[in-house]
Formats: sequence, C-alpha cells, structure tokens
Amino acid sequence: MSELYISDAIRYVGVDDTAIDLFESQYSVPNGVSYNAYVILDEKIAVMDTVDRRFAEEWMENLEKVLAGRRPDYLVIHHLEPDHAGSIGLLAKKYPEMTLVASAKALTMLCKYFACTNPTQAMAEGGTLSLGQHTLTFFMAPMVHWPEVMVSYESAEKTLFSADGFGTFGALSREIPWLAEARRYYYNIVGKYGAQVQALLKKAAALDIQRICPLHGPVLTEDLGKYIAYYDLWSRWQVEDEDGVLVAYASIHGNTAQAAKLMAEILTEKGAKVTLRDLCREDQSLAVEDAFRCRRMVAMASTYDGGIFPAMEHFLSHLRDKTYRCRTVALVENGSWAPAAGKIMTAAFQAMKDITLCEKVYSLCGAVKEADKAGLEALADELLSK
Repeated sequence: MSELYISDAIRYVGVDDTAIDLFESQYSVPNGVSYNAYVILDEKIAVMDTVDRRFAEEWMENLEKVLAGRRPDYLVIHHLEPDHAGSIGLLAKKYPEMTLVASAKALTMLCKYFACTNPTQAMAEGGTLSLGQHTLTFFMAPMVHWPEVMVSYESAEKTLFSADGFGTFGALSREIPWLAEARRYYYNIVGKYGAQVQALLKKAAALDIQRICPLHGPVLTEDLGKYIAYYDLWSRWQVEDEDGVLVAYASIHGNTAQAAKLMAEILTEKGAKVTLRDLCREDQSLAVEDAFRCRRMVAMASTYDGGIFPAMEHFLSHLRDKTYRCRTVALVENGSWAPAAGKIMTAAFQAMKDITLCEKVYSLCGAVKEADKAGLEALADELLSK
C-alpha cells in the first residue's frame, strides 16, 4: 500500500502496479501505474471504487485495515473500466448488504462484468448521498472517457473524486514528472473527448475544490488552478509550446532517420525547440503527446510496399483517433523509386481538422545528399513562417 495521508475521514486504499509493462495493452509505463481507491469514514461508510482484479487481495487487505471491523454501507462506482472496477465482484460478495451507487448507465452495464445481487442506487445529475457529516454530490461525465462515468464532490472537505480526470501514468511509489505523464495520459486516454471534458470543467468551476482525488496518480492539493488550466488548454486543443516542433520519423534502413536528424539540427539553429521521435523504436504515445504539445510537426516516412512504412501509418492512425487538430505540419517522404509516402501522409492530414500543411512535400531519394540540405532548409523556413 502506498503511504498517502488524505484526512482522518478520507483514506487511501489503492495499490501500485510496478510489474505492468503496457497500460491498456498499448502504452508503455516504465514507472508503473497506480490504481487509486478511497474510503470515506463517517456514520455510514462509502468505498470509492475498487482496483484491477490482479491486485484484489492487496486492496482488500488495505481496505480491511481502514475499516477496522466495520462494514461498508456503499460502494461508489465512478467508472466501470476493469482497472478500477475489477474487484467489485469480490467486495459485493463479501458485503451482500452493501449498496452499489453508480450512474444509471453504469448499472445497466454492470452485468457485463459481474453478477451482483447487492442493492443498487442510481445517481442522476446533482444527486446526493449523505454519510453523516460528509455529503457526496454527483455529476455525470459521459465520455470522459466511457459513457457511464460520473464524478463526485464531497462538500465538507471540498474534495473532487474525478474518476480518470486529472490522472497520470506512474506508480505513487515512483518519482514522476506530473506534467509530462498527465499530458501523455490525457492525450492518449481522454483527449479525443475534449468537448466532454470542457462540459465537466464548467460544472467543476461552480464548486469550491480544495483537493482532487483521481483514479490514477497523485492526489492534488496545492495550486489546483494550475492543473485545471492545463486541462482547459488541452481540452480546447490549444498549443502548449508555441516554439515546439516535433520531428517524427519512420525509417527502414536509416536514411530517413539521417534526414530527420539533419532536419532537427536545421530547425534548432533557426530557434525552434525540437523533439525528435523514432516512431519505430519509441512508444508512440510519447510522439502523440509531443504532437499535441507542439505547434508544429515534421512527419518523415519511407515508402514501403507501394504505400507507407507501417510505423508512420500507425502514428497517423493514432493522431486521427485522438482528433489531432489546429497544428501546422511539414512532410518529407523517401523512396528510391515510385515514392508514395508523401501522398498518403497528405491525405491523412487533410482529413484532420484545422491542419495547415506546407505547400509541397519534400522528396528524398535514398540517402541524404548535399543538395538535400538546401531543400530541407527551405521546408524548415516555410514551416516556421506559418
């Protein structure tokens, strides 16, 4: 159990997962991830979410220690994704009189994961649950990032239980940079649903929030305006780094990689803050995060089997799915014969919203030549002028 003091009444009972390699079987998490769960101790006791079923035994030990022989009256289910709801069945079986509190949508979905006979209580927008001195008010947050999601606000301690909102990658027992891992989590997990996040932020603006308890990552207690401002910026697809340029490349034999490194040098000399990402070897969630963080991007790919090298194809698919928009992009293709990557990348970015493309695709032919430097210089100048 990660040592985390919240208050005498609100207790942390979550667990760290430092053995996991891929979150949602696709995002690299070298520092692991936390599955957060909480308990509110009052005249009545509310357990706030569970954890991944792989950690059910450890979580139950944490919970029983906090309960100290008492029995929970409620299990509040903010989100049914298995990393948070995986132990519902175990808890429900142990405490059959415990009421399951969730959105109406969540209760209709519950049977897809568990066979529970516990009593249930559906919460609607603005619904309340009194525990004694503590009262929870519920707000629906559909598609942040599943349709059944709700959040809750505890008024006595001014605490927002934010479900996956304000979550980060990284176990609580590890030192992690909040901004980088919160940004990567947001854009890869929640980011497609910016409009829904904006709707939730408007609801939160009417609350006096002094503490945010997410389902992943650290509890936030200081300078909350900073964290909320980041979420506001991200969910409006605004640029965080005005001078940032991502150079993302997919290279087969190293020639496109050589050109990418040259392009990065050229852009740096011109004053840009460049991030270089090898799409074949680095976790693509990092490149997705950088693409949204930076105002500009250079996408560079080899032609492959008459199409585009798969690593770039996958990257473009991720950007499309996460609604990449409102950015400026330059394209570089490589092909020893019949180059096609540029045409494919152009079509992909043209299908995205509010993307400004440089006028021409720069085309390499095999290895980088001395003459290519002038062409890349010209492309860099055009990109930075937009």
